[in-house]
Amino acid sequence: MEAMLTVLAALWGAAAGLLVPRAAHRFSVEPDEAWRDTCPAGHPLTGIARGWLGSTRCPECAAAPVPVAAGTGPVAPDDSTPPESASPDPGSPAPTHPARYAPGTLVPVVTALVCAALAAATGARPELAAWLLLAPVGVLLATVDRRVHRLPDPLTLPAAGAVTVLLGIAALLPEHGGSWLSGLLGGAALGGFYFLLFLINPNGMGFGDVKLALSLGVALGWYGWAVLFAGGFAGFLLGAAYGFGLMVLRRAGRKTGIPFGPFMITGALLGILLGALAA
Repeated sequence: MEAMLTVLAALWGAAAGLLVPRAAHRFSVEPDEAWRDTCPAGHPLTGIARGWLGSTRCPECAAAPVPVAAGTGPVAPDDSTPPESASPDPGSPAPTHPARYAPGTLVPVVTALVCAALAAATGARPELAAWLLLAPVGVLLATVDRRVHRLPDPLTLPAAGAVTVLLGIAALLPEHGGSWLSGLLGGAALGGFYFLLFLINPNGMGFGDVKLALSLGVALGWYGWAVLFAGGFAGFLLGAAYGFGLMVLRRAGRKTGIPFGPFMITGALLGILLGALAA
């Protein structure tokens, strides 16, 4: 039963992960820019939910004929190269077309592994539904923050509300492994702690991190204060190790900003896995 649950969770993660790259592409803009509404080639993004939901492949780019150079086979799509004109000069190299917004396998594989790990640790307890629904959102937030050092409000604020509601429902069902009240207190505690850090050093801690801490605190607090502390500390430890590594490699200085969201999310994941195993 548990093995089947883990496999199903992995399949869910892979399917949900296929939707992440398009959303990450649209969200990965600077604070004063509007969300992207075109693919890297300039084609309008259409489809489900006004174009927010879709595969990693742009339909118009995918429908374009794959150029063939003289004496060679089809040229493989290149994610980083913009498309050339539909009628290139006869003597110019054959153009390539960006078929994806991000590597086509990395994000789905990561999301599948995260969901499988959550299912294996949590088992058939009610809170697993919350973890599986929120895991792709966490991967999306980490991807966006890694790209543009930004955690968008349309993701962080609904995530905080969603985890609160979902765990509230789980608390009403039998055999749940945590406490909803403890989760609410955990969200307030971790959010308040990050808010204090923001007030002390606004340049070192973004307000998006504060909003993210609300949802992570609720998730970690569900399993108790020890898990909240462990998951929160793990995020700081991972971020510090990454920053120290950059300084050792002379790729960053003490004042260089790093995206902290991915480390907060990873630390929270480790804490949730620990709490789920111990529940």
